[in-house]
Parts: sequence; C-alpha cells; structure tokens
Amino acid sequence: MTKLSVNINKIATLRNARGGSIPNVVKAARDCQKFGADGITVHPRPDERHITKKDVFDIKSIITTEYNIEGYPSEDFIKMVLEVSPEQVTLVPDGPDVLTSCAGWDTVKFQDFLSQVIGIFKDQGIRTSIFVDPKIEMIEGAKLCGSDRIELYTEAYAKNYSKDKEKAIAPYVEAAKKATALGLGINAGHDLSLENLEFFAKEIPNLAEVSIGHALISDAIYLGLENTIQMYKRLL
Repeated sequence: MTKLSVNINKIATLRNARGGSIPNVVKAARDCQKFGADGITVHPRPDERHITKKDVFDIKSIITTEYNIEGYPSEDFIKMVLEVSPEQVTLVPDGPDVLTSCAGWDTVKFQDFLSQVIGIFKDQGIRTSIFVDPKIEMIEGAKLCGSDRIELYTEAYAKNYSKDKEKAIAPYVEAAKKATALGLGINAGHDLSLENLEFFAKEIPNLAEVSIGHALISDAIYLGLENTIQMYKRLL
C-alpha cells in the first residue's frame, strides 16, 4: 500500500503571510496524522519563507507516523537533520533562490558529493531519498550514490496528463522498473493531485510513498482537511 506523506509547507506560507501563529503548523501536522496521513513532509529553506527551523524541531515532537525533511544538503541543513533525526531525508538540488523544486539531481555529475552526504545520514540510521527525473541514467546514479530510495519528480507527468496520460506515465514506469531492479525504494512527488494521482499510483510498480502538499492543501480550503486527506488516500 502506497503511503501518503502530507507536505505542510503551504500551511506555514499562510501563517507567515500575516505573522503570528495562525494557522498553527504543529497542530496541522498533528491533525493530518489524525485524519489518516501516513507521514509529514517539510521543506525548510534558508530564508524561512514558509517552514522555519523552529517549526522543524517543534513538529518532530508530535510525529506518530513518519517525518520526512526535504532540502538541499548545505552544512546547516545536514546539521539540522542530524539533530532532528527524522525517519527520512529527501535531498533536492534546489539553490536558496529557487521558488519550488524544478529539476532532479544529476546523480552522475554529483555522485561524489551525494555519496558523502548520504553516508553521513545513513551512519545515523536516517533513510535517504534522492529527488530525480525519470531517466535511467539518473536512477543508476542514485544507486551508486548509496541512496535507499529515489523520489520521482512528477511535474512532467502532471503537466502532460490531460494531453496523453499513457505517454506521460511511460518514462516513470520504466524508471520505477529500473529502480526496483536495483533494489531502490520508490517515492514520488510534485504536482500530484486528485486529478492525476490514481492513474499514477496504479501504473507505477512498487510505489512506496507520495509526498503531496500544494494541491492537497489547496483542495482542503474547499473540501476540508480531513475529507481531502481521505480522498487522496482512496486513490492510492
């Protein structure tokens, strides 16, 4: 059964737009789990424009499922993750000026760097995942880096789903097959939604986890958080 990890960055974005503590991200994380989420994802950025470093630590204290921290592995990020010790860390190649994740790692070019970082996390027993495009070479590179899992960057699938969903899913199916053959776990995320999630989950073999934030929180404004989480869960 594929797990649903809810990314609560957008809760923090709304809070920070006004200042103060409403909506409360710790309460949101607690409630998401109560409503059926299998995990909580956060992606703290250096400018703290949504999730802050304090949030990362505060949320850890109420995790009853799994905690996934995404980010670029800077020295500060590595130090924070080691202190928090989440169940999973997802490494993304975003620089500090990037609005949202827009590409996967070049796991061949950055193999030495990623291998070193992954080794640090694995020494502390933290499961590692690398954000990658659905390209066989990048999947093979992730394996050579020592990662436990990959996270398939699904923007291209989501963008082309309404035009030709079979064509859109094809490279992801091949990537997933290669990952499975190499012994890598498979996560996925970015622009997955109520519209395109069911087909993706049905077609991708051995899909362990999806991480969904923007679409899910947007849907929750109209449909309610508990109802929305259950709607997403029924598609997996």
